[in-house]
Amino acid sequence: MLKKKSAVISLASIMFMSALTGCNTKTNSSEPSSPPTSTSPSPDAATPGKTEEPLKFKVFYSDNATLPFQKDWLVIKEVEKRFNVDIDFEVIPIADYQTKVSLALNTGNNAPDVILYQSTKGENASLALNGAIVPISDYSDWTPNFNARVKEFGLEKEVDALKLKDGKRYYLPSLYDKPFYDGGLIMREDLLAKYQLDAPKTFDDLYTVLKKFKEENPDSYPLTILAGPRVLYRMTMPSFGISVGKNGASGTNTLSWDYDKQTYFPGAISDEYKEYMKFFSKLYAEGLLDPEMADPIDGDKWSQKLATGKSFATYAYYDQIGGVESAATEPGFKLQMYPPLEGPAGAHHQPKSSTGSGILFPKKTADRPDFERLVKAIDEIFYSEEGAKIWCLGVEGQTYTMDGDKIKYADEIVNSPNGIYKEMQLKYGAGSDVTQMVWVNAREMTKYDENYSQINATVAAMDNAIQSIPPTPMFDDMTAEEASSLQTPLSDTFEVWADGFLTGKKNLDKDWDQYVKEMKNLQIERFTQLYNDNLK
Repeated sequence: MLKKKSAVISLASIMFMSALTGCNTKTNSSEPSSPPTSTSPSPDAATPGKTEEPLKFKVFYSDNATLPFQKDWLVIKEVEKRFNVDIDFEVIPIADYQTKVSLALNTGNNAPDVILYQSTKGENASLALNGAIVPISDYSDWTPNFNARVKEFGLEKEVDALKLKDGKRYYLPSLYDKPFYDGGLIMREDLLAKYQLDAPKTFDDLYTVLKKFKEENPDSYPLTILAGPRVLYRMTMPSFGISVGKNGASGTNTLSWDYDKQTYFPGAISDEYKEYMKFFSKLYAEGLLDPEMADPIDGDKWSQKLATGKSFATYAYYDQIGGVESAATEPGFKLQMYPPLEGPAGAHHQPKSSTGSGILFPKKTADRPDFERLVKAIDEIFYSEEGAKIWCLGVEGQTYTMDGDKIKYADEIVNSPNGIYKEMQLKYGAGSDVTQMVWVNAREMTKYDENYSQINATVAAMDNAIQSIPPTPMFDDMTAEEASSLQTPLSDTFEVWADGFLTGKKNLDKDWDQYVKEMKNLQIERFTQLYNDNLK
């Protein structure tokens, strides 16, 4: 393990979206004006009269079963050709990704040159402060495209907030200009009409609708979930005033943010959480919630459940509607996505940020004689306007053409049963959260239909439907170590009990006190205090 230094750590997770456009070469004034003095000659300059060899580097890539990596994706081939690079992708299943990243950074063994889909939250903050990750803000002059994106979209404060206590930032985040409502409750609109039901606006309405679906189709499980409970939880908990679990907004798994009081509270043992679990455990007990959702449901199986009438509602993403509708076996089959439902705390979707997971460089990468060339290449590949368009849109003339300032997608993409967004992802690799670092809302909306734009307009008009990511506390090294030692057993225990409460293996009335006692014995109150005592 790396020797510890005195410093600061942030243990919270950051999530998603918004975007950017345009770029210039002016350095962001919030970053250091020049990098440390290089100890080797600049590798950028090719020998006069000689073509520069492609820049070779290895990358960790987080692979999601709903968007399986393909080494021959058009965007990858185009980036390699356009920017004269040769990228060696080590593709790692998302479930194993953080473990693999942690091992590489902790030991230094088998670490790649570049790691995608990362931030300096949780363990990575400690590793950064202990020297395992390159402080990329020290090399600001080498990232002009990133700097320009940050400035043009007014994200200086958000990016500055990603620095650790030593005043350095250790990764290049993905950047978003506006949050957009990319997923939520999706239901059979045709069945709502058939059964003369209004679209649900509250969770009580949802219960009524699901009961009717079950009554008409006794062998069904009306509500199914893509990829397991985490998707359901992150999209619905905010309406109950909490956000806990593996995709909780704070990244702690067990704490939640009180937006009114501006403090953390132990969400995992709160009355809000108990009320939340009562609702969904009731759905589970009455056969309204798919029992297989306790384990991750892969995309194909999930799609078949909806397409064949085994389920009629889900929490998932809008871009997946087209693929399900094309596989439907019933005439008149139509899915629709609806705004966040109102719960005890209002109508809210998962919190989002203007910065997201991005790119970091393990310590050993800085030892490369061509480190400067590598950093400049990464900056251009991912943050230049040219690179950003490739990762988002593919290749002009193949996946799309321009009609003035309007994007027109190729006919085969427009007519794909998957829909434009998903077809672009699956066939061409465009629009992946792992590789797309610049998200321009207006550009993204071109991949969707008018219906989706209208849904986004509706959600935008709601009262704070998409809340901000909770603030990140900053710990000194000793406090960070204490917080980390508390977080793991609390998280593990919470996950066991959450599954028990949802599936009925544990009784919310009879076993709740025992659960709370166990979490308190694991010092969840001390964990909460550490977070509140170290807010900026």
